Amino acid sequence: MDDIHFYEPARGHGLRHDPLAAIVGPRPIGWISTADQAGRANLAPYAFFNVFNYTPPVVAFSSVGYKDTVRNVEDTGDFVWNLVTRPLAERMNMTSAGVAPEVDEFGLAGLTPTPSRLVSAPRVQESPVSFECRATKVMQLNQADGAMLDTWMVLGEVVGVHIDRTFLPDGVYDTAAARPILRGGGPADYYEVSKSMLFQMRRPA
Repeated sequence: MDDIHFYEPARGHGLRHDPLAAIVGPRPIGWISTADQAGRANLAPYAFFNVFNYTPPVVAFSSVGYKDTVRNVEDTGDFVWNLVTRPLAERMNMTSAGVAPEVDEFGLAGLTPTPSRLVSAPRVQESPVSFECRATKVMQLNQADGAMLDTWMVLGEVVGVHIDRTFLPDGVYDTAAARPILRGGGPADYYEVSKSMLFQMRRPA
């Protein structure tokens, strides 16, 4: 019996739930705040997010569908990433609701928009870490055969970082203390980072 399940994504995975996002995971959550040209705030979580460069720091998120967040970034040139922690999980989930552009997700989730220092987009006051970002590229993704997808990737340079000093003992950021949550692969799966998950391994000299 073949112990390897093989499939071609274009032909379907043949399983109860798509395993790809569960394999590449858990994934950081892109909780992205923006503002439109009229100054109206928008807040939405994205399952596809990560950091891609050290100096300067560059982060990126991907939106399946051309949503308000992408439009706002193209119109204003900036956005803010906000860390989602376990105490904020339920309110983050509320901001994932598909609502009209004029609906204030901050108000919907009981969150406080607070001005950023360097960009026009507000940040989430309740989040212990926020990255102020200036967009460097917005691009529509395509398949290997060149066919365009209704998926948009936004890359941004981190130009300002806000960190709650509670999580900086002796000047070293304590990842687990902030209790960040990560997106799993199931329709409702999330994971919380805890100190029990820590192990250390140094690179070879």
